[in-house]
Amino acid sequence: MDKALGIDLGTTYSCVAYVDEAGKPVVLKNSEGELTTPSVVFFESPKSVVVGTSAKESAKIYPHEVVSFVKRSIGQTGAVWNIQGAERTPEEISSYILRKIVNDAADVLRGENKLGANETLSNVVITCPAYFGINERESTKKAGEIAGLNVLGIINEPTAAAITYGVSELSENRVVMVYDLGGGTFDVTIIDIQPNAITVICTGGDNSLGGKLWDDRVIEYLAGEFARQTGSADDILSDPETFQELALSAERAKKMLSAREKAPIAINYKGERARVELTREMFDSLTRDLLDRTIALTNETMEEAAKKGYHLGDISEILLVGGSTRMPQIAARISSEYSAPMKIFDPDESVAKGAAIFAERHAFFGELVEKAAAETGRSPKKIQEGLESGRENVKTLAKAANISAEELKDISGGSANLGIDIINVTSRSFGTIAYQSIESEGSSAEVLYNLIVKNTELPASEIKQFFTVVPDQKLVTIRVLESLSTERLSQPSEGTEIGETILELPAGLPAGSPLEIEFKLTGAGLLELRARELTGGRDVDARFETVDAISPTAISEAKKRMEESMVL
Repeated sequence: MDKALGIDLGTTYSCVAYVDEAGKPVVLKNSEGELTTPSVVFFESPKSVVVGTSAKESAKIYPHEVVSFVKRSIGQTGAVWNIQGAERTPEEISSYILRKIVNDAADVLRGENKLGANETLSNVVITCPAYFGINERESTKKAGEIAGLNVLGIINEPTAAAITYGVSELSENRVVMVYDLGGGTFDVTIIDIQPNAITVICTGGDNSLGGKLWDDRVIEYLAGEFARQTGSADDILSDPETFQELALSAERAKKMLSAREKAPIAINYKGERARVELTREMFDSLTRDLLDRTIALTNETMEEAAKKGYHLGDISEILLVGGSTRMPQIAARISSEYSAPMKIFDPDESVAKGAAIFAERHAFFGELVEKAAAETGRSPKKIQEGLESGRENVKTLAKAANISAEELKDISGGSANLGIDIINVTSRSFGTIAYQSIESEGSSAEVLYNLIVKNTELPASEIKQFFTVVPDQKLVTIRVLESLSTERLSQPSEGTEIGETILELPAGLPAGSPLEIEFKLTGAGLLELRARELTGGRDVDARFETVDAISPTAISEAKKRMEESMVL
């Protein structure tokens, strides 16, 4: 079985892991000998791209050629950087981060004689915040494709951390809360972990709330202190070099305050100098509302869990994941709010390790599906659907493929991780625009009808009957929206359109003719739609490309630049 990597593509730092011969997930160091790589890209020249610590330091001198926090823009319309004569999308910029860490991983494995001289690494699973929608997930996958990688899947970061915990730490059944505060995002997820299954109950969070906002508060405070001490009326944050210097100082101070009560910071601007002593008390005061926001989101998620029968008293342990949970204020607040025991769980590495375990499983099942298809003549797609629905499992596939227990052990590498079922939920609702009659007014109004509701177990499928509005209606435009609503009916303004398809109708249909719409959300998060006009039996099938995903032309151009570039 080819090696597969798990990649934690983070807002501020990224990490890569694989599963070794003993079946244990191991993080691989980069070329600088570090376990994590800053998610910073420096376009040194049109054909030379630097990623990581050197790029981060270069931001002070070349602020217009350096891109940080690109993950916050992935999947967003119009996000682009014009650098070195080319328009760089978030997908392209992210691809250089992926290429760098995979190249470094390959070098390490070759050095340990675990990868042949001509052997390449291409199979990967990439993590994303649980709160990412289809646009962001698809864009993350496209970033991997631009980097020349075979993206086996996209998995939620808290789920990945829970997989690591379930495989390495668990000796009994537990319900855990994963409080995941990273550099740019916050997720909270309730997970039921058993020796043979990891089941996500519900998830919540905010994909714009992360440690970067804590840094921003310090930056604003430093700018205010400079103005107070020097009497300067200049906006020092409008100067790119000064802003980058303060950003680095703010991050260093934040880390220092995790171990000390005070952090000294020097500010230099146009020959004037100020010295600020930032205390932990002041830092906590500046950022208290951000911490409050994480607690409010955690409580909202617990309310959703309660609808499924899981309450605060059922939580066995709270896992703190993500580098930003190292801030003392996090543990102190969690302890004061909740009675469950708390554990800072491998904050920098657990997500990549869980992704590596998931990647190993994916690669294993992929090989098993191919063997079963070859032996039985069935299509790989049908077999895969059987796996997702639970109709197929390792034993039935192995039997169908004429694979003995000993051969199965050889294929899996003897790993016990492959016997764990991983059940996820959707972090968004998916629906379509329909019309609801208002009897008191004799009219109708648009509503968003959610066929698949947030926190539904994946894979999910739902069929709903709708009706034509006017006589002899020629066609139906089916608009597909995703939203954060947890209700079956919500306002159209709550949703974001992610695609549409058209169902043509036969002539002469009366108003109120029935239409059937089916939504399917696969275990991989791929949305499929089937619509049927019931009178004439006319069908339409659609598999959605995201509205904001990078265009094929932009992908082709980005791939060409990647091939021509040296990534350092």
